[in-house]
Amino acid sequence: MTIASFTDLGVHTDLVSNLESQSITEPTPIQAECIPLLHAGRDVVGQARTGSGKTLAYTLPLLERIDGKQTQQQSLILAPTRELAEQIASVVQPLAALRNATVALILGGVSYDPQRRALSAGAQIVVGTPGRVLDLLESNNIVARGIRVVVLDEADQMFDIGMAPQVEAILRTLPGDRQTSLFSATVPEWVREITNRHLRTPEWSTLDEGPEDRPAIDHEVWIVPEVERLEAVQQILEDSKGSPTIVFGRTRHQVSRLGVRLKDLGLRVDSIQGAMPQAARSRVIQRLRNNEIDILVATNVAARGLDIDGLTQVINYDVPDHPDLFTHRTGRTGRMGGVGRSITLVSGADLNALHQIERLLGSKLPRRSWTAMKAEAATTAGPSGESERPVATIGSNGVKVLPGERLSGRGRSPQRRAPASERRRPARTR
Repeated sequence: MTIASFTDLGVHTDLVSNLESQSITEPTPIQAECIPLLHAGRDVVGQARTGSGKTLAYTLPLLERIDGKQTQQQSLILAPTRELAEQIASVVQPLAALRNATVALILGGVSYDPQRRALSAGAQIVVGTPGRVLDLLESNNIVARGIRVVVLDEADQMFDIGMAPQVEAILRTLPGDRQTSLFSATVPEWVREITNRHLRTPEWSTLDEGPEDRPAIDHEVWIVPEVERLEAVQQILEDSKGSPTIVFGRTRHQVSRLGVRLKDLGLRVDSIQGAMPQAARSRVIQRLRNNEIDILVATNVAARGLDIDGLTQVINYDVPDHPDLFTHRTGRTGRMGGVGRSITLVSGADLNALHQIERLLGSKLPRRSWTAMKAEAATTAGPSGESERPVATIGSNGVKVLPGERLSGRGRSPQRRAPASERRRPARTR
């Protein structure tokens, strides 16, 4: 049965009207499955890719259970990164206001005092990262006995970055008869263990993606000598002519250094990494949203939870340490019906990691040789010394694809892709 609207799912009229004002009119599959289960009071495990609408899937039922007349904390949403927590809070806050509820954002890296004041003022919904939330639970600034609904968002990453002990401690502190939901792009062993220990006979909602459900991302692998990576990145950025781009690096030092070098080239760029104060990280991300910069250089701290309208391109300056990180990095683009581009720079030492990513994706990614590209450009240069024609990509099926084109499918002819400036931005779904 096709769900036509949020009203069909039992969502309150004022919430539906707010969503419609944002051009969000049709539930995504994860929302259609999870909202009725959560409305019924069931514990839920929702597995779906980044950008599938998980935030609204748990937020809308949560708001239905909030008593705006009671000033105690009633719901808790945990996220693995500060950026994701901020993103969630930005979605929840305007909807909560319609239910006479307020949201307290609880993050590490900033002062405790404003957070304590927000809690004591009567915030019914707490959105935060596990470490700081646990601190405030242990000091009774968050009153555990009032929490009736708990959400773990991106639970797989909580384990990956060492938050498992804090999450377990929080869940042990909260009332046993609460409703708990867990959302994750993948379900590794720890997530299953959490589910078995802390959820009560949960309903599982696992969405198997078909090709039509996957993000529309044109993947490329550039084989680039280690010493020429900066040159390759510069070329990509110059060719993209100001398209919003995230460049991912592996380490804080690498990201800081790359950001400085790109800025020295005259590009509109800034960087974020985990050692920066949270206020500084938030300012940089806001600059990207406000089109004050075109390029964000970031560690994996930006691989989840960062939702930027119109982000057209992701560059992996190096191959991520884990295949799942590739999915999360590249998932920053090609969201909500848009088409994105992902370029991963690979040297000989990275080939094994690349093969692991391809096994995860179930397909071989098209490769381009940076050395061959430069040689071809040199041989086709005109009298001015500049190349007179673009360099083509050779896809995995052997079809030559010019810049701005993408393969429509195995063995098919290329289809011309409109420039980013001409593409209509799709309606947002959260």
